[in-house]
Amino acid sequence: MTLDTAASPAPTWTVVCLCAGWCGVCREYRAVFDALAAAHPQVRFDWVDVEDEEALVGDVDVETFPTLLIADARQAYFFGPLLPQAGVLERLLVNLQRDACASEGASAEAQALWQRLHTARG
Repeated sequence: MTLDTAASPAPTWTVVCLCAGWCGVCREYRAVFDALAAAHPQVRFDWVDVEDEEALVGDVDVETFPTLLIADARQAYFFGPLLPQAGVLERLLVNLQRDACASEGASAEAQALWQRLHTARG
């Protein structure tokens, strides 16, 4: 499975993983997440510890780890928990990239979080 590698040298899509340092699932998923990042340099992968970056996460209540936010430069398209498996994330990202123009995007809460993250991390 390949991800969209179109044109721009700068990543146009971002995958943000919201996790916590105390979470065993998160610790195990970190290696998978980092491997996907290395395999797909055309996509930006950011790891956000919800406790270490509480001000950035704001009032967003993350109930299940890992929770992912997937966005392009304009808006967030997915925000929610995801099975911590590489293939699941990869398929979701491919589908979102393919269908983004037909999507209404994620919730207002996800859009606000994406704007804070995008502003803070560029």
